[in-house]
Amino acid sequence: MFGPLVLGVQSLPSICWLPVAILWFGLNETAAIAAVALNKLPTTVVTMREGARALDPALAEMARSFHMSRWRTLRHVILPQLAPYLFAAARSGLALIWKIVLVVELLGRSNGVGFQIQIYFQLFDVTLILAYTLAFILVAQAIEWVAMQPLERWATRWRR
Repeated sequence: MFGPLVLGVQSLPSICWLPVAILWFGLNETAAIAAVALNKLPTTVVTMREGARALDPALAEMARSFHMSRWRTLRHVILPQLAPYLFAAARSGLALIWKIVLVVELLGRSNGVGFQIQIYFQLFDVTLILAYTLAFILVAQAIEWVAMQPLERWATRWRR
C-alpha cells in the first residue's frame, strides 16, 4: 500500500533531508538524528519488506501444525529467517549514518569531525583529511568485527 510513497521518499538525496530537519528542529543534535532517521527509514522498510516476502510459508504452516504460540512462532520461525535482512539493513544504515552526520557537522556545526574536515579542507591539509578518513574506516571495521559479526553469528547459529 505504501510502496510508491516509500520509493518516492527513498529516491530523495540524503542532502535534501538536512535542511528540512534543520528547519523543523533547529541546528542541534535532534536535527541530525531526524535527518538520519528520515533518510534511513525507507531503505530499512524496503529491505525488511523483501525479507518478509522471502519468508518460507511452509515453516509458518509447520509452526501452526505444532500449535506454537504467536510469540514462539515469531521468535523461532520468523525472526531467524529475517535475521540476514536485519543485519543487511543495519550495515547499510551504519554506513549511511556516518555520512549524514558528517554532512550535518560540515554544514551547520561549530564542532565535530565534519567541522574539522571542513577546516582542514580550507587549509588544503590533505594529510589530516586522509587521517580522519582512515579513522572512520577503522571505527567502522571495529564495529563490524566486535559487534555486527558476533551478533550475526549468534542470530544465524541455527544454520550451522
